[in-house]
Amino acid sequence: MSFRKVNIIIWVLAVVLFLLVLHHNFLSLSSLLKNDVSDSGIVGLQPIDFVASAHQHPVSERQEEIPVVIAASEDRLGGTIAAMNSVHQNTRSNVMFYIVTFNSTADHLRSWLNSGSLKSIRYRIVNFDSKLLEGKVKQDPDQGESTKPLTFARFYLPILVPSAKKAIYMDDDVIVQGDILALYNTPLKPGHAAAFSEDCDSASTKVIIRGAGNQYNYIGYLDYKKERIRKLSMKASTCSFNPGVFVANLTEWKRQNVTNQLEKWMKLNVEEGLYSRTLAGSITTPPLLIVFYQQHSTIDPMWNVRHLGSSAGKRYSPQFVKAAKLLHWNGHFKPWGRTASYADVWEKWYIPDPTGKFSLIRRHMDTSNIK
Repeated sequence: MSFRKVNIIIWVLAVVLFLLVLHHNFLSLSSLLKNDVSDSGIVGLQPIDFVASAHQHPVSERQEEIPVVIAASEDRLGGTIAAMNSVHQNTRSNVMFYIVTFNSTADHLRSWLNSGSLKSIRYRIVNFDSKLLEGKVKQDPDQGESTKPLTFARFYLPILVPSAKKAIYMDDDVIVQGDILALYNTPLKPGHAAAFSEDCDSASTKVIIRGAGNQYNYIGYLDYKKERIRKLSMKASTCSFNPGVFVANLTEWKRQNVTNQLEKWMKLNVEEGLYSRTLAGSITTPPLLIVFYQQHSTIDPMWNVRHLGSSAGKRYSPQFVKAAKLLHWNGHFKPWGRTASYADVWEKWYIPDPTGKFSLIRRHMDTSNIK
């Protein structure tokens, strides 16, 4: 009788053990599926893929994810790579890059990110559909880069990062020298959907761009001769801000329908020409200035040390450039070109393109032609 009881106990233990193993495998499969499935179903902005490799620096799963949104244009892809690498190498935080690009660029981008030290970067590639901008952008050959579709990706942050409450946006012509966690932790005042670096701050002095009006106040971006602008009662002397780097409270952004507001002013500009004819900067700036008039927080000015892409960048001392948390080559002269200031600082973070499609343009490359 006791022998039968022993058999029953052994049999019960075996069944329990089998069920425990089955449960563990099921949880592992669920976790795997959860990590591999990307958000989809949004017209115009479709995730292409998701890569989550191990970091060079150990990252705790309990750490809050820091979403960083950046655009990737085929002809500027080296900038995106250098910016991402600089962020990645200077933090131990759980950073996830949301790279906005076109389907035609995705394969090139993926092959670059899968090479060498870039393999440990976590990212999602999101396809941007230019149809989103129909009726909202007036093509102007004088504006050049600023009218390209990817420039407007920053207007659609809640769609790009649907599950996040907070995110960082940065242009592709930046290098990060500080820990991105400090920028992410920028405090935003109640009711504010974003924090920008103002153009009147101490790090970026009042720079006047020849023939482009004042780059540090609203009159440099908006046409105050237009009645619709005057009716807004915004002071023309109000300090403007730079939208190339900012922190967004996406909960507040959605609550205030910021994207819809921005699209409204884009459409009105196409119909009525509300932006300044001597636009001081990017065509994305005017609608942001209107929507965020006296309704935005500020980031530490050392997190957007700009004008390195203009002649003004040469005014900075090497010590100041070294102390900056983020360097921004806004302006005509990009660090992958011939004439930008402090291009050697940018190049430290650049990883050569394994496909050979993208290459730096340097002065010494032309010396062989000089007799």
